[in-house]
Amino acid sequence: MFDITNPIYQDADKAREHLESIQWPDGPECPHCGNCDQKAITKLAGKSTRPGVYKCNACRSPFSVTVGTVFERSKVPLNKWVLATHLMASSKKGMSAHQLHRMLGVTYKTAWFMSHRIREAMAEDNDTSGPMGGPGKTVEADETYIGKKEGWKPNPNAVKSGKAGAASKRTVVGLVERGGKVRTFHVKHATRESIRDVLVRNVSRETNLYTDESRLYTKTGKEYASHETVKHSAGEYARGTVHTNTIENVFSVFKRGMRGIYQHCAEKHLHRYLSEFDFRYNRRAALKVSDAERAEQLLQAIRGKRLTYWRIGEV
Repeated sequence: MFDITNPIYQDADKAREHLESIQWPDGPECPHCGNCDQKAITKLAGKSTRPGVYKCNACRSPFSVTVGTVFERSKVPLNKWVLATHLMASSKKGMSAHQLHRMLGVTYKTAWFMSHRIREAMAEDNDTSGPMGGPGKTVEADETYIGKKEGWKPNPNAVKSGKAGAASKRTVVGLVERGGKVRTFHVKHATRESIRDVLVRNVSRETNLYTDESRLYTKTGKEYASHETVKHSAGEYARGTVHTNTIENVFSVFKRGMRGIYQHCAEKHLHRYLSEFDFRYNRRAALKVSDAERAEQLLQAIRGKRLTYWRIGEV
C-alpha cells in the first residue's frame, strides 16, 4: 500500500539510502571505472562534503548513487524524485506534468523534465531481451492512429469527405504476446515494408501470428508458423482463440491516457510515452507485480540512461 508519509518520500537522506539499497545491494560501486571492491572505496565526510559522496581509490574519482543515472546533476531533492517515480509507475493511465508540479511543489517546467527523465528510464532494450513469441506461442499485431501529424497539410486536390483519415495521423504499431509483454512503436507510415520491419525484428518466425484482415500483414504473415485473422469489417471480433482483443485493450488504455491525462504530445516525444505505457503493462497486476515492486524496478532501471534538455529537443 502506498504511504505518502513514508520517510523516503519526505526526507532526501532517507530517499538516498533507499536508492543506494536498490542500486548497490552489495555496497557502493564506482560508476566511472566499475570498481566494487569495498576496501578501495571511501565514504567522504566533512562539513564541505554533502551526504552520500564516495571516492574510488582505484580511479580517484568521487561519485554518488545518482552519477550515471537519469537523476544525475539534478537539484531536485531525491525524495521528490522517488515520489515522482512511484506516482508514474503506479498510475495506470499516466501522471501529467501539471499534476506532478502540484503534488511535488516544483515548477511545471521542472515537473515536465522530471517526467521525461523517468520515461527514459522506462524505455526497455528490445535487442537484449530477445524476440517475442516462439514455438506454440501467440503474438497479436495491430496498428492504431492517434493525434495529428505535425506539419501535415491536406491535399487541396483531394475530394473532401469531412474526415482527414489515417494519413493525417501518427501511426503506432503494437505487438503483444498472449500472457506476456507488449512492444509498441511509432512509425512514420503504416506500409507493408514498415510493418514487416517491426515484425521480423521483434517476433520469432516460429510464432502463431494473429491480426485483423488488414492487407498490411498478408504477405509477412506467411513467414510465420501460422497467420490467423479476424474480419472486423464483417463484425467478427473473435473466432475461438483467434482475436486481437489483447492488443486492442492495450491501445484502449494508451489512448485514454493520452487523451484524458496528457491531452497533447509532440510527435518527437511520442516514443517516450509509448515506453511509459509499455513499462506499466509489462509489470501489470495480472503478472503479480505490485505498485511498490513496479516502482522499485523503475528505480533499478535509471542507470545508464542520461537525458538532457538538448537530447529531448533533438530527438
